[in-house]
Amino acid sequence: MSQTTITLLLLVFTVVSFILEKIPLALTATICALGLTLTGVLEASTTFAQYVNSNVILCVGMFVVGQALFETGMANKIGGLVTKFAKTERMLIIAIMVIVGVMSGFLSNTGTAAVLIPVVCGIADEAGYSRSRLLMPLVFAAALGGNLSIIGAPGNLMGVNALQELGLETSFFMYAPVGIPMLVLGILFYAFLGYRFLPSGKGTSGVAAEEQKDFSNVPQWKQIVSLVVLVVVILAMIFEDNIGIKIHVSACIGAAVLVLAGVISEKDALASIDLKVVLLFGGSLALAKALDTTGAGTLIADKIISLLGSNPSPIVLLLVIFVVTCALTNFMSNTATTALMVPIAVSLATSLGADPRAVVIATVLAGSCAYATPIGMPANTMVVGLGGYTFKDYVKGGFPLIIISFAVCMILLPILFPFYP
Repeated sequence: MSQTTITLLLLVFTVVSFILEKIPLALTATICALGLTLTGVLEASTTFAQYVNSNVILCVGMFVVGQALFETGMANKIGGLVTKFAKTERMLIIAIMVIVGVMSGFLSNTGTAAVLIPVVCGIADEAGYSRSRLLMPLVFAAALGGNLSIIGAPGNLMGVNALQELGLETSFFMYAPVGIPMLVLGILFYAFLGYRFLPSGKGTSGVAAEEQKDFSNVPQWKQIVSLVVLVVVILAMIFEDNIGIKIHVSACIGAAVLVLAGVISEKDALASIDLKVVLLFGGSLALAKALDTTGAGTLIADKIISLLGSNPSPIVLLLVIFVVTCALTNFMSNTATTALMVPIAVSLATSLGADPRAVVIATVLAGSCAYATPIGMPANTMVVGLGGYTFKDYVKGGFPLIIISFAVCMILLPILFPFYP
């Protein structure tokens, strides 16, 4: 059996397993990586090098930096600012989406949602608003905000890694030129029209208050230091070329400073590192490497291009990639979807001789469009019970956001990242 065939078989196994989720996602990715090694498709050194990839290290460092903000209660304090600006339900929706969107651009979007859900539930109960009107905009803003920087979501780093492998330049705000308009239009949509699609009078009460942690005993200096370190790390990442320190090194320095200063304990720092994400990331990168080195990715790309016609337009390719990725991400892990689709997108673009940046960015952004189902992303699932939502509620409230994201990508990406510069 050829190495190309083995790689394709392992790809099929991974896709099916990701969709069914009978096997944990991280374990599926690990099995795939081990299969590629045992069959000789990849050398062991090549396989395990993916687990210490610079972007995996970046992810690990930011887990700790972000967790310090959550552990000290600083994230709660930032989230509580919504009460100062919101006097009506619509203003509250806007305030929630702005704060959650911005925070999600620099912290884990799932973590941001998890911290602010009980805060928003408490605000809703105190002000007499329906939770179902506030929680859905919150989790959607978390997903939209994740598109502001390369650290907003794990899938973002997969796109960065793919472009770096091709020798293309990346930046901290690589996704922002498209991600910011998506977030702004999403907020405006809910402010002027989308609030009408939100379910009314639903949601359980009395649950969130019990889930809120008491941060009154946390010294204020810890809160301040956690915020200062986060800001300094982000600035170091933005000015990476000027200071000569790689972004993953900046993240690790920030994490080390927080532990040394006692802002977060070593135990909590280690507990904050999501090994499921690390294993999923590393295993997926190994599969991407195999798709590249064996030519399996090119083979898939050639088949898709042949179905699109003899001379397909890159715009059509962009449309197909976005639609397929978006459809998948609403029924399986968005990180897993991005991991699967990015190498295929790269192969498709290179087969046409086109600049792959627009296609890769479209794939990553489409992977975040898991708005139309309660299982598309963890934050969606977190609020099902608290908001009293049904499957239909997600379709009604989230599908318009998918259309907005699709339109923004199709208009801006070809302009910002021309296929044939």
